[in-house]
This record gives sequence, structure tokens and C-alpha cells, in this order.
Amino acid sequence: MLSNSTKYGLRAIVFVATQTDSSTASAYVPIRHMSQELDISFHFLTKILQRLTEAGLLESSRGPAGGVRLAQPASKISLADVVAVLEGENFFSGCVLGLPECSSRNPCPLHQQWQVTRRQLQQALKSASLSKLAKQVRSGAIRGQ
Repeated sequence: MLSNSTKYGLRAIVFVATQTDSSTASAYVPIRHMSQELDISFHFLTKILQRLTEAGLLESSRGPAGGVRLAQPASKISLADVVAVLEGENFFSGCVLGLPECSSRNPCPLHQQWQVTRRQLQQALKSASLSKLAKQVRSGAIRGQ
């Protein structure tokens, strides 16, 4: 359902959040290191991170101590924010079949089912903040990679 760009973007931003704590909030995570740890092509990952940076979720810096870091506190960034950037805002409002002009007045065959599922998915992603996920990954409660 989610594109590879979005899946990798979610993994990458959670990884950045796990590398950040109150004492290292200004440290940048090197993209090459992240690429190796997550087993994602460096060039593909760079393009994804660039989109997240342009959207204001990440900050980037070049040079030997460069990389990316969260542009906001992890508690302020939800997975829904990341999905909206990488899939587009239409992901939470568009037709699941990609049909133009799908609406309650002119529904596609899956409109009613997708409407319910879409709301549940959006709510689940909105309630999943990076700070919660990073804490769970650090504690070993969930898998981070």
C-alpha cells in the first residue's frame, strides 16, 4: 500500500530519532552510515531525505560532520506527517483505485470500505509520534531495522 520511498523514509526518520536524545539533539546522523545500517541505496535514501528536508521535517548539513537531524522535536512529528510528504496529501483523501472524481456522490466500488480504513490508518499514523517509536526501539520493544 505504501511506496518503497515511504517505507524507507519512515525507517530512516525513525532511525534519526533513535540516534537523537536530549544531549545530542544538535548532532547530525551521517547519511552514508544510515544507508549502511538500514540497507538502503545511498542515492535513493538521499533523494528521500531531501524531500523530508524540503518539507521541514529534517535539517541537513554538508561536510565531514554533516548528515541529517530532526528539524523539530520528535514528539511533534508523526508518521502521518512523513506519509503525507512522501505519498502526497491526496493519500489520505484520494480514491484507493485512483479514479478521478470519486466521492460519496460518485463512489468507486471500494469507496465505503476505503473511507473507514483510511480514517483508521490516518488516526493510527497521527498517533504514532517519532519520540514514542524511538523510545520503543531504544528499549528493544520494537524492531528498528
